[in-house]
Amino acid sequence: MAIRLLDESLMLEIFLDKEDSEFEDDICLQFTETCPEDEKIFYAGETNIYITRDQALKISKKLLDVLNED
Repeated sequence: MAIRLLDESLMLEIFLDKEDSEFEDDICLQFTETCPEDEKIFYAGETNIYITRDQALKISKKLLDVLNED
């Protein structure tokens, strides 16, 4: 399931890339943009960022911290 961001033109999929299981950074953050070229954040229509499990945990903890701020 994609997480739709901005005006729903930026989609984020997060998954474990089994083809890269021999590497430490096997969690993929896949960004797909469907907006016009001049509105894109990334250069490509699809951008993959690979992170480690430790990095994923740090991101999730930081998101929770921000949600719990007063």
